[in-house]
Amino acid sequence: MFKTIISVLLIGFLGWAFQATRPPPPNICGSPGGPPITAPKIKLRDGRHLAYQENGVSKEMAKYKLVFIHGFGSGRYDATILTPEIAEELGVYLVTFDKPGYGESDPDPKRTMKSMAFDIEELADQLGLGSKFYVIGYSMGGQAVWSCLKYIPHRLAGATLVAPVVNYWLPGFPAHLCNEAYYEQFPQDQWAVRVAHYAPWLTYWWNTQKWFPASSVIAGKAKFSHQDIELITMLHASGRLMPKTNVKQQGEFESIHRDMMVGFGSWEFDPMDLQKPFLDNEGSVHLWQGDDDGLVPVTLQRYIARRLSWIQYHEVSGGGHLFLYSDGVREAIFKTLLLGEK
Repeated sequence: MFKTIISVLLIGFLGWAFQATRPPPPNICGSPGGPPITAPKIKLRDGRHLAYQENGVSKEMAKYKLVFIHGFGSGRYDATILTPEIAEELGVYLVTFDKPGYGESDPDPKRTMKSMAFDIEELADQLGLGSKFYVIGYSMGGQAVWSCLKYIPHRLAGATLVAPVVNYWLPGFPAHLCNEAYYEQFPQDQWAVRVAHYAPWLTYWWNTQKWFPASSVIAGKAKFSHQDIELITMLHASGRLMPKTNVKQQGEFESIHRDMMVGFGSWEFDPMDLQKPFLDNEGSVHLWQGDDDGLVPVTLQRYIARRLSWIQYHEVSGGGHLFLYSDGVREAIFKTLLLGEK
């Protein structure tokens, strides 16, 4: 009798645990009861749809055409890197898009670093950006720029990574340097990225359970620098913070959780093995990083820049993770990429 009770309890516990680790199905835009479709979209090779937004000057008038990849918990509305003044002065057309599962873009359960590069290529082709275009990625969006440099370098006119999130499990990092940077994170973030890497099937449960602290970024308690806090206060006061009301409307799992699973998972390549993508200096690659970034370790960015001598590395003194909103930084990012200014 006792063994029977134990068996029933064990089966019940396993059933509960299985259900608890399973994320709910995504609430697809345009499906019955799902969020409405409000954005223009393209249809991708596998039938998925990608929602986008056009910014800056018109394509017909543009001298430069760029694709911008947003960061963690953001979306296609994140075009604040391009000000109207920069767009008009340089003649910039910038398309932003919701990464799969974000905003109004269909989820991609098979999303990988490689698939992101081909999503971006298809977006550029269907919007008629020409044989070559520029890419800029911020924070977690910077990882997609690495994938573009790996898989579609022949389509790029230039590329910029702004505070790109680092995958601690890239084999090219020296173990001592990587471990030191890893343990500079909050303990809860060490666990969150460890789960995303080693047990991705637990990512949803880990970031929704109430027993242990989950990701500080998801909880809105990220390790922001003094400059970051000042910039957030300024952006709030000026009303310039981008809207985030619908970026997770299809579900947290297919948006932010899958971002973590891909971003901290086992990549198909190591950026430090990449070859120079532009011969005869017909294009350039830039990496911008604040030296006081509490979310992305500057020590690892410096190491990448030393390994890849063809990258033009720009370190912002006193810069946190949001340094691009500091005076003059966005202008500098565009002018170094498009005009070659130092």
